Amino acid sequence: MFVDTLEEAGVEQMSDAEIQEFLTVQGVGVLGLPNGEVPYLLPMSFGYDGDRRLYFTYLVNGESQKDSLSAQADSASFLVYQADSTFNWESVLLEGTIDELTPAEWENLGDATDGEWRPRVLSEKSEDGAVRFYEFAIERQSGIKHTGLPPGFES
Repeated sequence: MFVDTLEEAGVEQMSDAEIQEFLTVQGVGVLGLPNGEVPYLLPMSFGYDGDRRLYFTYLVNGESQKDSLSAQADSASFLVYQADSTFNWESVLLEGTIDELTPAEWENLGDATDGEWRPRVLSEKSEDGAVRFYEFAIERQSGIKHTGLPPGFES
């Protein structure tokens, strides 16, 4: 893996526990949906169940490319990252499936969706449009991080 060649510069692979912790404290990422030759990428807020599932709320009003591509997708990817500086960053890539949930299924999720962050304008406008709920089941995950200065720069 390419990350192995970056270890001497301080880049590390994240453990499953580190990935879980990272997803627990983050609230936004980039959803990648299949769309012909070029993936459809969009920023999304998410809730996380602490194990293997993310949850998304879609605000749709009429035709929605995000909604229709999600409904058609056999698989999807999701990238969550935080970059505080050039020497302090983390990145988690998830691959899995995405499926629509019924409002009743959403209500039964409880705490997994309580922490979902979303822009205020979307929260306010959710009363004006149709809301759809999606679950992203994580099948594969990987994470890398760099949390300090590279070797030779430490004091």
